[in-house]
Amino acid sequence: MDHVVYLDAKAKEIDNILSGNKKMIIRGATGRKIPYGRVNSGDILYFINNNSEGFVKALAKVKIVFNSEKMSPEESKNLIEKNQEKLKLTDKQLNRWIGKRYLVLIEIDDVVEVIPFKIDKTDYGNMDDWLIVEDINKVK
Repeated sequence: MDHVVYLDAKAKEIDNILSGNKKMIIRGATGRKIPYGRVNSGDILYFINNNSEGFVKALAKVKIVFNSEKMSPEESKNLIEKNQEKLKLTDKQLNRWIGKRYLVLIEIDDVVEVIPFKIDKTDYGNMDDWLIVEDINKVK
């Protein structure tokens, strides 16, 4: 399964992934929303900056996925702090994710920089930061 994942351009997440500094992606919400339960080991993530430039710049293979059960703010904070070495979150990002009831932690490997390409988002009216595309060639 292929996924298009929007990353924080200001935090230079794609650069940190390409350098090997960042090895884990986080998503979270008050409820179970995408990608909760929809990402599996072996899936391919295609990374794009969230700054409207619109180009996929890298990809990685999903190594391990952790979908949390419902958590208290303290449990959420502890889980993020325990994984901060791989997440490499900025203070602003920490504030965004700490306290979410449901977190998805996705460890990645086999990172590859790709020749940048645009994707067609017309089938994805609900603009979110995670698109499950099944096959990247359908949106290339």
